[in-house]
Amino acid sequence: MDRESKLFFRELYPYYAFRKSSKPYIAVLGIGGNIGDVPRRFNHLFYYFTKSPFVDIVETAPIYKNPPFGYINQDYFYNSIMIIKTQLKPKALLRYILHTEKRFRRKRSFKDAPRTLDIDMIFYENIVMQSRDLTLPHPHWHKRDSVLIPLKYTKSRVWVKKY
Repeated sequence: MDRESKLFFRELYPYYAFRKSSKPYIAVLGIGGNIGDVPRRFNHLFYYFTKSPFVDIVETAPIYKNPPFGYINQDYFYNSIMIIKTQLKPKALLRYILHTEKRFRRKRSFKDAPRTLDIDMIFYENIVMQSRDLTLPHPHWHKRDSVLIPLKYTKSRVWVKKY
């Protein structure tokens, strides 16, 4: 963590659900953004997911503020991790994630562009796959502080199984 990177502990980040979910599959989502009030948007995302019939939130990590990579002429990013349970298979979950990003006004202008909300599927169960639309686990997750640092603060450790 560099000098300007920070870890934030908020009411919903971290969060751990004590109620068990009946949904069969577990996935780890990376969430991020750097346009507007991103921590507030993360709260809205949390409540949006709690009302969703498709996912149950198991756990969230603290919010990590870190510099951008790739295109660096932009504001710092806020990132966190959400561990969810779902009945959706990986590609259906990806479609749901993309729909959710659109609801939160995500625009895709160019690679590594500033964004209101980015949701990446980091892991889905122990599935390893590569298709045109989806690669699991997410490529380069193990090289990104924006994933590694929040992951260190999760209790579930479901992602450790294979990786």
